[in-house]
Amino acid sequence: MQERMGNPALVLPAAMQALTALGKVPAEAGLSPKLLELVNLRASQINGCSVCIDGHPRIAKKLGETDERLFAVSAWRDTPYFSDAERAALALTEAVTRTSDRADPVPDDIWDEATRHYDGRSLAALVIAIANINVWNRLNIATRQIAGAWKP
Repeated sequence: MQERMGNPALVLPAAMQALTALGKVPAEAGLSPKLLELVNLRASQINGCSVCIDGHPRIAKKLGETDERLFAVSAWRDTPYFSDAERAALALTEAVTRTSDRADPVPDDIWDEATRHYDGRSLAALVIAIANINVWNRLNIATRQIAGAWKP
């Protein structure tokens, strides 16, 4: 497969600046960089973004994440490797990413569980992180960016 064009965020530097700035907000708000990489990986798996599925585990490994947990992200419900807070974040990630899969994309039980683990500021940061990785996934998928070309 060949890419259709350069990544739109690279073609339009103002877009790259905006997305990069938005990407920094969740960590600046206090969310763990390791948690953010789990979120990035799970959304990217759902969306089928090969660039991000390839790149985000590399970032997570540099942050000290284990292979065991990275390999289990797609099966987080059935493995013992994640905390309740991480599970809440992963459930929210799936719901926000799969908005067309059900009439109520983010049901109260998923939202309420997230609020048990994250205060208003952290929850806002988490939703922004999920939205941001979904933007990157869509840019990469639409333009057929090549996995492995981005080496974080």
